[in-house]
Amino acid sequence: MDIDIFNRLESQVRSYVRDFPVVFARAQGSHMVDENGKRYLDFFSGAGTLNYGHNNPVFKKPLLAYLESDGIAHALDLATSAKKRFLEVFEQVVLAPRGLRYTLQFTGPTGTNAIEAAFKIARQVKRRPNIVAFTHSFHGVSAGALAATANQKFRSAAGTPLAHVTFMPYDGYLGAGIDTLDYLETCLNDPSSGLDRPAAVVVETVQGEGGVNEASAHWLRRLEALCRAQDMLLIVDDIQTGCGRTSEFFSFEASGIRPDIVTLSKSLSGFGLPMSLVLMRPDADIWQPGAHSGTFRGNNLAFVTAAAAAEHYWQDDRFSREIAARSATLRQTLTRIAAAYPDAGLSVRGRGMIVGLAARDTSLAARVSQCAFTEGVIIETSGARGEVLKFLPALTIDAEALEQGLAVIERSLAKVLDAGRREPAASSAVAHFAH
Repeated sequence: MDIDIFNRLESQVRSYVRDFPVVFARAQGSHMVDENGKRYLDFFSGAGTLNYGHNNPVFKKPLLAYLESDGIAHALDLATSAKKRFLEVFEQVVLAPRGLRYTLQFTGPTGTNAIEAAFKIARQVKRRPNIVAFTHSFHGVSAGALAATANQKFRSAAGTPLAHVTFMPYDGYLGAGIDTLDYLETCLNDPSSGLDRPAAVVVETVQGEGGVNEASAHWLRRLEALCRAQDMLLIVDDIQTGCGRTSEFFSFEASGIRPDIVTLSKSLSGFGLPMSLVLMRPDADIWQPGAHSGTFRGNNLAFVTAAAAAEHYWQDDRFSREIAARSATLRQTLTRIAAAYPDAGLSVRGRGMIVGLAARDTSLAARVSQCAFTEGVIIETSGARGEVLKFLPALTIDAEALEQGLAVIERSLAKVLDAGRREPAASSAVAHFAH
């Protein structure tokens, strides 16, 4: 398949096309089709942007109707019927049933812009510049968000010092049985610890890019209590793990915490249309008009599909229960696979429908991903060294497709491990012959 024009004209910065070098032409549900007609099962979901699958008719129909009616497509932050509808639905379906009271800020349409806005408002509210982030965190790659992103690959591309963020160990980072918040609390209480008093703490309840690391409910509750005691705002980055990825609409619901600020993007629109949102406590909304602007903070097409997503899937707990059932299948199968290959040192981590299969050999996940791609399954890797195979299937995937995809992953793992066992023997034979 010819991808020469992409190699010839597109920047070297391109990433995913290197791992999946075909030209995709169509997509529906959990499947994508390339220009040659080959079908692929999507366990990638646009890095968590397509929680409801590709071209979901629940969203496509109202979107096409809106376009046919000459509805407003772009409006900056002007009031429109599409935005009004989204605000009404989001309040009635998402916020009110959970007893949440937030002011909504529509930022530029990327997740990193929502993080930038969250940091700026936290610093204004507390009049302090420092933010606490955690090891293995990922919050975006624009300068402010990048300062809170731990991965050296992304940080080294900044070309400038990244300041006003202090990293602390995430839950589990120092091993089992160690509560890493002891260290943070000690630093906060010690005037000679060197920790500049933070305005806020930003956390992912499940770290996606960082390797599908999950914070326990106990750890999150203690973090919230620490923020309250130390006069810091708690920011939950729900950009990848929100909108149902962990079974509930918000990833923090299971822990019972109430963040001061929440960032949403990726699957918020439901259709893959760019849209980002910052939810903040009403008393934190001290912005001056226009102080955080952006030409594309009014994507009305996304408002249409986002309202449809909330209204169709989140009116009650039925969809959450469906996600939990699919999650149980996913986790049980991966646990069985890990146990079937003890020499590979595999472990299962994550929550809901963001699950990782971590390997002792840091090259294994990438090799399995490539093998699976040749057999028609798209799946990415994550972690500091790419050691985790990250499962992000659509939340709407049917049982048959999920089982088929997992079967391909298991076959691919077996092939890669078998090839690895043969390579040393082949190398030894060549070396012996040479002597």
